[in-house]
Amino acid sequence: MGATAAGGAGPAGPALVPINGSSRRPHGAKAAVLILHGGRADALEPPPRLNLPAWRMRPFAAAIARATAAEGVLVAHVRYRHRGWNGHHAHPVADAYRALDELRALTGPVPVVLVGHSLGGRAALRAAADPQVTGVVALAPWLPSPEPAAPLRDCTVVALHDEADRVTSAAATWAFLTRAQQAGARVAGIGMPTGAHAMMRQARLWHRVTIVATTALLGTGPCPSPLAAGFTWTGRPLPALSLPQSPRR
Repeated sequence: MGATAAGGAGPAGPALVPINGSSRRPHGAKAAVLILHGGRADALEPPPRLNLPAWRMRPFAAAIARATAAEGVLVAHVRYRHRGWNGHHAHPVADAYRALDELRALTGPVPVVLVGHSLGGRAALRAAADPQVTGVVALAPWLPSPEPAAPLRDCTVVALHDEADRVTSAAATWAFLTRAQQAGARVAGIGMPTGAHAMMRQARLWHRVTIVATTALLGTGPCPSPLAAGFTWTGRPLPALSLPQSPRR
């Protein structure tokens, strides 16, 4: 996580940015996936136009949209007003709630899975307190202690992390899953063999595992037996390579 200080307000406008064809008929959507990108610990300026954390999540969003194209799933990005988390303000969480409110206005109450990377993973786990959120897929999430787990009661969480990540901590992710399970969440951890924090090495593996987890949480795809077994969380992550590849779309 980087850190900068700056003043100013984020851009006005919608927090929900649909990317797929379901946006043309939003009232027909049966479910939704919201994508939350990473950011910085402290930065009050809006994200720049060329925002690498946001671009990093575009292939994930596109892959999820392809995998759910026949299922009536709306896939959308969450637009942030500020680049950073900014202490107690937790600005990306407020943006996630704004996006969920906008989604309800478009589709009515539909099941939602949040997919977030780094700071976006932390925001997704906080925003899971919204009753419309049924699941979270957290990619290399930033989870400084003590991150609250109580909002995840009755939610399902799948977290992916590479132990070689030196930006955020895989050990902190596994510890958080234990607390979330104690709080009443259904959790599974998946250990990625490479990719560190940027998820660039073996990016297709990250995409495939994310699709498997997301479609399983949506109920639009099967839950592979290794992942189902992984929900009996013992503190040890499931190896990513034990999961079957997602179907090519």
